[in-house]
Amino acid sequence: MVALRKVGKYEVGRTIGEGTFAKVKFAQNNETGESVAMKVLDRATIIKHKMADQIKREISIMKLVRHPHVVRLHEVLASRKKIYIILEFITGGELFDKIVHNGKLSENDSRKYFQQLIDGVDYCHSKGVYHRDLKPENLLLDSQGYLKISDFGLSALRVEGVRLLQTTCGTPNYVAPEVLSHKGYDGALADIWSCGVILYVLLAGYLPFDEVDLGTLYSKVEKAEFSCPPWFSVGAKSMIHRILEPNPDRRIRIEDIRNDDWFLKNYVSATYVENEDVNLDDVYAVFDDPEEHKACEPLGNDDVAPLVLNAFDLITLSQGLNLSALFERRQIFQVAPSIFMVNIQRAAGDTEEYLKFSKIFCGKLDDLIFRPAVEKSRSRLLRVSKRQ
Repeated sequence: MVALRKVGKYEVGRTIGEGTFAKVKFAQNNETGESVAMKVLDRATIIKHKMADQIKREISIMKLVRHPHVVRLHEVLASRKKIYIILEFITGGELFDKIVHNGKLSENDSRKYFQQLIDGVDYCHSKGVYHRDLKPENLLLDSQGYLKISDFGLSALRVEGVRLLQTTCGTPNYVAPEVLSHKGYDGALADIWSCGVILYVLLAGYLPFDEVDLGTLYSKVEKAEFSCPPWFSVGAKSMIHRILEPNPDRRIRIEDIRNDDWFLKNYVSATYVENEDVNLDDVYAVFDDPEEHKACEPLGNDDVAPLVLNAFDLITLSQGLNLSALFERRQIFQVAPSIFMVNIQRAAGDTEEYLKFSKIFCGKLDDLIFRPAVEKSRSRLLRVSKRQ
């Protein structure tokens, strides 16, 4: 029998999830008996990858949005080497998996989840929080089947005097067209677009915008080129078309969604404590420790810091899958924490010798190069076959 270990008032058990920078463990509050999810992060790794500000922002935002349809963050603890984020323990899995398993959902079930999503998103917006990565993978279900919004890693907090957000982020199939335009966008209206895509997926069992070629995908998103299958009701079609309006000025607002007859059918409003006190002292205590900066060593004179690229940077620089624009800058690009893209080309010397070198060099990379079988699943954005 494996002995449990303690972190504060929590008994820590098995690992229930693992990501690039964190492990998630099952834990139990000794004082209340409540089961929780404990996200364990390595402090040195966070500092090394310059993620402290991002994680601090995510934690602060999650403490601000205390709502029945948002995953609850209880508290943050820390040791000298670890940071422990104590979260509500959700047992029902992702809404994404439910769609994969069942295909399209009934209109009543789709509307129920959409109502809960709108309730949660509306509350976030009332607190000045814009999620920016709403998709079925980030919507969890509890033991009673209630929806919980999770993963605020890309979220933004409203800043006084700043009307439009600038950062291009999110998951391409769910991103609003104005986010792709690089001209600034309203975070609330961008979130509403994503909610519309999610509603479509719930009702159809597949994405409204789904192309292998990203250029074609973005073109369809920007023009809102999609069609509703014949089983969509008139009310559902109207709702989706009013949300998936490419011009954000004409897109339906949440207050109008709430007053729509289709939306209001069987609607049960979420109940919550409106003025619950939120204390961020534990967040400040964990991240404002001046000692943490000592773990980050400065680069030497001969070191070159790589430019960190997100997916949208990569897409923008590689027009039509032509990567030449990346290499024209003669810089090193960091695609992921330990993956680098490097261009090798002949600057001078014998061409035949260079070709021999290239053949030998590429031959040694066979184990590293992924060659897909004849079109496996198109992507994890939605592993659902189109159903007619």
